[in-house]
Amino acid sequence: MTSPDGGTHPAAPLLVLATRNAHKVGELRAILTGPDGALPGLDPAAVVGADAYPHVPDVVEDGVTFAENALLKARALAAATGLVAVADDSGLAVDVLGGAPGIFSARWAGRHGDDDANLDLLLAQLGDVPDEHRRAAFVCAAALVTPDGHEVVHEGRLPGTLLRERAGAGGFGYDPILVPDGGTRSCAELTPAEKNAISHRGQAFRALAPEVVAALQQS
Repeated sequence: MTSPDGGTHPAAPLLVLATRNAHKVGELRAILTGPDGALPGLDPAAVVGADAYPHVPDVVEDGVTFAENALLKARALAAATGLVAVADDSGLAVDVLGGAPGIFSARWAGRHGDDDANLDLLLAQLGDVPDEHRRAAFVCAAALVTPDGHEVVHEGRLPGTLLRERAGAGGFGYDPILVPDGGTRSCAELTPAEKNAISHRGQAFRALAPEVVAALQQS
């Protein structure tokens, strides 16, 4: 952004993402503002994570669906910052576990965000499950809330099959053990661009993009 004296200064925040996870912030920025993103004209610097507002307390995610939790987070951040807020809630739904870990994916092993422990526990629980029954899907609900109370939610799904051990060093969460349908590599073995093109978050946020555009134009 160019200032009146010809210099540059950081873009003012226009859109706040309800996450303190640096991996998610980077991934969502790329999905929204990258060259092939949903909002290619939006300055990435105008998209900030919740860490930019340390006074905003974490939200208790006590909803029973991904959509409910995403809305809880977006509502709280929009009210606290006065900005258009976008939140997602996502996780892994395993068929043989009746959709679990589901909304408990990030704390499946008991401590929030412990990816290694979550993976170890899930792989142990599925140890005796034959390959033909290792179907699962990443699910994401993306919610937009404006300061004046407008709300909308879109969902994306990435179905696939679960591996018996980790593969790949990229991504985060359960990425190392899900091979998307039609592929031969885990999500952790995909490049960021490959992953964003097919991911549950990519689907949800691209569907949400027109609503984001409209909200920013009115803000």
